[in-house]
Amino acid sequence: MQITLDGRSALVTGGSLGLGRAVAAQFCAAGANVAIVARRQQFLDEAATAIGSSGKGRVVAVAADVGTAKGCEDAFKAAEQAFGQVDILVNNAGTSARGVFEEIGDEDWQHDFDLKLFAAIRLSRLALPGMKQRRFGRIINTLNTGAKAPPVGGAPTAVTRAAGMALTKVLANEGAAHNVLVNAMLVGRIRSDQWVQRAAADGRALEDYYEELGSTLPMGRLGTEEEFASLACLLASDQGGYITGTAINVDGGLCPVV
Repeated sequence: MQITLDGRSALVTGGSLGLGRAVAAQFCAAGANVAIVARRQQFLDEAATAIGSSGKGRVVAVAADVGTAKGCEDAFKAAEQAFGQVDILVNNAGTSARGVFEEIGDEDWQHDFDLKLFAAIRLSRLALPGMKQRRFGRIINTLNTGAKAPPVGGAPTAVTRAAGMALTKVLANEGAAHNVLVNAMLVGRIRSDQWVQRAAADGRALEDYYEELGSTLPMGRLGTEEEFASLACLLASDQGGYITGTAINVDGGLCPVV
């Protein structure tokens, strides 16, 4: 099966590094135009050059903080100005914030909700009218398996991601009649920039760190960014046209909840 996104335009938040960059690269390789959004221009420019050099679609880099209402508006406006419309929205911004519950302050909670939940709410609200009018839309929310099975010390991320899963179902129900399909992809342990940073902070060799993390999983290894991006590409395409309202574990069997 050959997946094509020819003629489609996508907005990917958290698109300069890690999973977001991998998704943007797959979209572009499949023919889509892609706006990658993140806060740091340096990483955006490097990613846009790399993605554009190997893909078929156009790539634009948009520096914006989607943890704010203005940042969401600016990012969406830039994507629309570049491509005329947004057919595919990937809400991927956010890192894995975790801590002891009674030590997490209001500011930390608010930041997590703003970046992970309200960004998805605001961008989806901007994207839905045009998607409904054109009778085509895809919204993909990147969550993690803590949304289904919150671990000890999993707050605030497990809570905001669980809210994101509920948002996914609400949007899927409202969008289905208009061919606007909304799904979530739940990350387990996948090779990405977050693990690179953690390995460096611990003074660990990256491949040794990956091997140790993967050894505890049913599949015995970590997933790759490309494996995650391949599923996103399917969900964004016409070939994924009968899938909506799902929360798919991309975790090598880690999550105890299906």
